[in-house]
Amino acid sequence: MIQIIPDVLTSDEIQRFRELLGQASWQDGRATAGHIAVHVKANEQLGQNDPLAQQLADFLLERLSQVSLFVSAALPLKVLPPRFNRYTGGGTYGDHIDNAIFTVPGVGVRIRGDLSSTLFLSDPGDYDGGELTVQGEYARHQFKLPAGHMILYPANTFHQVTPVTRGARLAAFFWIQSLVREHSRRAMLFDLDTTIQGLTQDNPAQPAVTRLTGMYHNLLREWCDT
Repeated sequence: MIQIIPDVLTSDEIQRFRELLGQASWQDGRATAGHIAVHVKANEQLGQNDPLAQQLADFLLERLSQVSLFVSAALPLKVLPPRFNRYTGGGTYGDHIDNAIFTVPGVGVRIRGDLSSTLFLSDPGDYDGGELTVQGEYARHQFKLPAGHMILYPANTFHQVTPVTRGARLAAFFWIQSLVREHSRRAMLFDLDTTIQGLTQDNPAQPAVTRLTGMYHNLLREWCDT
């Protein structure tokens, strides 16, 4: 399941992020690439121990906990602190699959990467190229979202960032270990949750809401992986 989550950040917050990242100490992104990905990766990143990266990551983690669509779609158990990258001057990241396991810097906690996420911080008109392409079940899907919008997609899929030929593409990216490991089950729970929410808005007192809510929690109890 690929899910777009709009308006994670306000316009003022996006502007502040851009101002701070405009003064950041960018490093060669290949430093964090694996022995295969290093050959197709050409971007810049903030160091994981960079104080600015930690400040912005803490802000985003707090914000994500308040975004109901993210919580419903991802069912997060653990979230790797967001990282930040920049593509410019032909920067690109060729086809690859993300690592299965990540270690949280400084604490040694390991996270299984069930879901990958990109939060766009540059508007589409600010740069040419830079589309995120994700391999779906039957076709490739291409995304170039407005600043402040975020995309979730299965971490076990091939994906790439096309070359940025004008301007700069700024983004935050991170991985989530979900309470429900299997993508198909998580998608079913998401559909059930959104159905319950729709029925609740129409008539919260109807018995179907109570029955479906019970079904949702029993399925989550059966499928959760903690």
